[in-house]
Amino acid sequence: MDTQNLEKAAIKIQSWWRGNTVRRTLLHAALRAWVIQCWWRSMQAKMLEQRRRLALRLYTCQEWAVVKVQAQVRMWQARRRFLQARQAACIIQSHWRWHTSQTRGLIRGRYEVKASRLELDIEILLT
Repeated sequence: MDTQNLEKAAIKIQSWWRGNTVRRTLLHAALRAWVIQCWWRSMQAKMLEQRRRLALRLYTCQEWAVVKVQAQVRMWQARRRFLQARQAACIIQSHWRWHTSQTRGLIRGRYEVKASRLELDIEILLT
């Protein structure tokens, strides 16, 4: 073989080697980029899940606060109604007691103290 054919063969081998090296380098770079992209997507999914959980926790806290406030208001209203009913019952009872004491029977009487003796005149009326 002459030198010109050897040079052509050497050039072909070198170009083949460089092509393989470049393709391997590009393949490694593409694989590294793919790994980084996969990692980034997983991080984005984790951050999204964290934000979702935080939003859910905040919503739950707000809902419990609303439920507690509603329960307190309902309890206050029920207590107010109970106190009004109790006051009305006390008023009714006091009027009833007064009425029954007035209508049950009357004790009328008078007394006089004369010298050393007591004169007592009692009249009981039952109706």
